[in-house]
Amino acid sequence: MNIKEIMTERVVTVEMDDPLSIVKEVFDNCQFHHLLVVNHEILSGVVSDRDLLRVISPYLGTLAENRRDTQTLSQRVHKIMTRKPVTLDVTASVADAIDVFNTERISCIPIVDDAGKPIGIVSWRDVMKVL
Repeated sequence: MNIKEIMTERVVTVEMDDPLSIVKEVFDNCQFHHLLVVNHEILSGVVSDRDLLRVISPYLGTLAENRRDTQTLSQRVHKIMTRKPVTLDVTASVADAIDVFNTERISCIPIVDDAGKPIGIVSWRDVMKVL
């Protein structure tokens, strides 16, 4: 089976210099766990909801929140993203994705075109649905 058959084609991206407040807003309002980070439309990295949770203040949105807590959201995406993500192209098979998930400690694989532009994303959950 080809990776194109299981990948999510609706890719949401952020720019490297976007503030983490944008990332938080996307994760708070959408049902996915990874954002692709682009620089001039070329894939540069991946940021997950877990990456975000590691760096923002746990006091955000609570009565204990202070100015320092809200300032954590002004950090830039490039400071927390995973650089040089493992990718596959659209001709890859589901077996190729399984191999990547078995050898790398990742939970998503960006699918890129020949120029390095993201055209899809596959999570381990997508693979599990097929199996």
